Amino acid sequence: MNQLNFAMKAQRAAALLVLALIPVTALAESAWVTDQFEITLRSGPSTSNEIRLMVRSGTELEVLQRDEDSGYSQVRTSGGTEGWVLSRYLMREPSAREQLTNLTSQLSSATTRGSSLNQQLGAVRSEYDNAQQRIRTLEKEKADLETELADIQRTAANVLSINQQNKDLNRQLSDAGIRIDMLEQENRELGSQTNRYWFMSGGLVLVVGMILGLWLPRIRWQQRRSRYDRF
Repeated sequence: MNQLNFAMKAQRAAALLVLALIPVTALAESAWVTDQFEITLRSGPSTSNEIRLMVRSGTELEVLQRDEDSGYSQVRTSGGTEGWVLSRYLMREPSAREQLTNLTSQLSSATTRGSSLNQQLGAVRSEYDNAQQRIRTLEKEKADLETELADIQRTAANVLSINQQNKDLNRQLSDAGIRIDMLEQENRELGSQTNRYWFMSGGLVLVVGMILGLWLPRIRWQQRRSRYDRF
C-alpha cells in the first residue's frame, strides 16, 4: 500500500516537473539579475548617466536591446521602468537561489501530494544538488568580489591621501616661492644699499684726497719757508 502511494506521488511530481519545464513563448528575451548583489538601472549605457533604479538580485527583466560596444543592455522592469544595465550582470535563466527555491517547492509539493516516479524524483534531487553547488560557487565568487572591492576601496583611500599630500606640497612650494621672492627682493635692496655705500665711500675718499692734495703742498711750502727764515 505504501509503495502504491509512493508511486502515485512520483507520477504527480513528474507531471508537475514536465509542466514546469515547458518553454513559454515571449515577445522579448527575458533575463534575470545575477544573485550576487544589487545593480544600477541607468538612463543611458554608461556610468555617467543618472541612476533610475536599484535592481535587486533575482529580478526578471525584459531585454529590449544589447549594446556590445558599451557592454550595456536596455531593459524594462515589470513595473514598466526602462533603462540600461551592465550586460555581464544578466543571466539567461533565473538565479540558482530562485531555482533552488522552486525546486524545493516542487519537491515539497510532490512529496505532500504523493507524486513522482523514482526516476523523476532522482532527477529533481539531482537538479537540487546542482543548484546547491552553483550557490556555493556563486557565494565564493561573491566573497572574491567583496575582497576585490575592499582592495579597490583601500587603493582609492591611498589615492585620496596622495592627492592631499600633493596639495600640501604644492601649498608649501607656493609658500617657499613667496619666501624666495621676498628674499630676492631683500637681496636686491641690500645690493642697491651696498652700491650706495660704495658710492658714498668713493666720494668720501675723493674728497679726502682733494683736501690732502690741497693741504700737503701748503705744509711743505711752510716747512721750506721756515728753513729759509733760519738762514
